[in-house]
Amino acid sequence: MFTGIIETLGRIHEIQKDQNNLHVTVDASITNELKIDQSVSHNGICLTVVAIKDSLYTVTAIAETISKTNIGDWKVGDIVNLERGMKLGDRLDGHIVQGHVDQTGTCSKIEEANGSWNYTFEYNKNLSNITIEKGSITVNGVSLTVVNSKTNEFSVSIIPYTFENTNFKNFEVGTKINLEFDVVGKYISRLYSINK
Repeated sequence: MFTGIIETLGRIHEIQKDQNNLHVTVDASITNELKIDQSVSHNGICLTVVAIKDSLYTVTAIAETISKTNIGDWKVGDIVNLERGMKLGDRLDGHIVQGHVDQTGTCSKIEEANGSWNYTFEYNKNLSNITIEKGSITVNGVSLTVVNSKTNEFSVSIIPYTFENTNFKNFEVGTKINLEFDVVGKYISRLYSINK
């Protein structure tokens, strides 16, 4: 489990295809604190550390993960948001994040707003995921509050700290992102689809 509060950024050092799997090696400042079998969120994707060497560590993504996330689009040099699993007893500063990406979305609009930024994202509404106005959403692993919730679109507002300390600063219109919808929203959407 995660909170959606990004600890640090990592840089993709190497990507190796191995049959249906991808082995991704990341260069990060937290590597010396990691251990084999530890879960780390990468742009909202929960991946297990399988190897560590110096400042580099490697995780493996299987076909299911590749099909539901944007990991297949990653390139050497890309910057990813990193968060280690939450500790029991810590404050929950974001919201409950599983690290299980529901689907991808696309950045459709970026607006500067006198010291902050407004981002709008579109997603495929046919996958039965919904956003709730003022509810939580995870975008590339970042816990955010939904504004302007629509059927297949929502916006979020980003403060300068989040802009500087996540990969939001690298987003452009058309950037493909990972979305994990709020657990409460998932539950409501499932009830809604059952009662239709």
